[in-house]
Amino acid sequence: MLVPGLRHRLGAARGAPRLVGCAARVLKGEKPGELPVISLLGGVAVAWPLAAWAQQPEQTRRIGVLINRAADDPDGQARLAAFRQALQALGWTDGSNVHIDIRWGGNVVDRERRYAAELVALAPNVILASGTVSVTAVQRATRTVPIVFVAVADPVGAGLVDTLARPGGSVTGFMNFEYSLSGKWLELLKQIAPRVTRAAVLRNPEIPAGIGQFSAIQAVAPLLGVEVTPVSVGDPEAIERALAAFTRSADGGLIVTASALASVHVDRIIALAAQLKLAAVYPYRNLVARGALVSYGPDLVDQFRRAAVYVNRILKGEKPADLPVQQPTKFELIINLKTAKALGIEVPPTLLARADEVIE
Repeated sequence: MLVPGLRHRLGAARGAPRLVGCAARVLKGEKPGELPVISLLGGVAVAWPLAAWAQQPEQTRRIGVLINRAADDPDGQARLAAFRQALQALGWTDGSNVHIDIRWGGNVVDRERRYAAELVALAPNVILASGTVSVTAVQRATRTVPIVFVAVADPVGAGLVDTLARPGGSVTGFMNFEYSLSGKWLELLKQIAPRVTRAAVLRNPEIPAGIGQFSAIQAVAPLLGVEVTPVSVGDPEAIERALAAFTRSADGGLIVTASALASVHVDRIIALAAQLKLAAVYPYRNLVARGALVSYGPDLVDQFRRAAVYVNRILKGEKPADLPVQQPTKFELIINLKTAKALGIEVPPTLLARADEVIE
């Protein structure tokens, strides 16, 4: 005895040839009224699976996001919003055809690793990670889930990709800058504070980016008549002791290179530069809004928008290994006139004219 559902499907299988046969007879000239009646049940059984298949909803995709900021960080929120908006413009709406899981690592290594493992356990189709610490944490948790990164200074040196043109593996994304940009920080310091003949360079010597950035600054220093001194980015007390010793001699300035450790301590560094009356150059615009004197670097909000394009391409079947790592297309010069005044610095009009934003 056949179960009812199977009987219906068999009926459909038997009824389909009869429908085709009747249609052929009509085409040969027979009148519909002269043809035998075919069971409606059979016709419905043939049509229903096709209609139901066509109405199946699109599979919901899953995106993991690991951001190297605190959850209440306004810059992190702005970057995430830009990513969401760009995704929506590409046809992906959170809560509809895609689900976005977000974790805020705050550049704390243990926390980043824990959150990376949580995201991988959710079986996402792709993970967006910002900053070298976040990307390294995700790569440690998986070698198969596609990863798109933003705000990474040296993806090749950090071992994230094989080459920029051919990343290989499951990782690709958007790097901060070439090391040559670091030399421009020293040029900018000399322009905004011409008296500077000595510059302390805060860098992390334990990562390739820290070494590369300092080397680029060191290469242009003789041309500008500036002696550069490396200062390791460790605990805040060590930074304070090093800069206090540095300022015992006159005509000093400060360059804060891009690194996760510098980001963690940046508010303390900004306050210290103000206390010690040091003209200082930073890599990102958000720091100038927090009291830094001047910054020159990539637009990270724009990087999050561009990352959405790579995430979209991966969700549609492309592989990270085939998507080249891209460099920034937008750089911003931001100046804080209030901080300049407190330091007794008169910003040259030519520099003000070049600025993308001036904070009064």
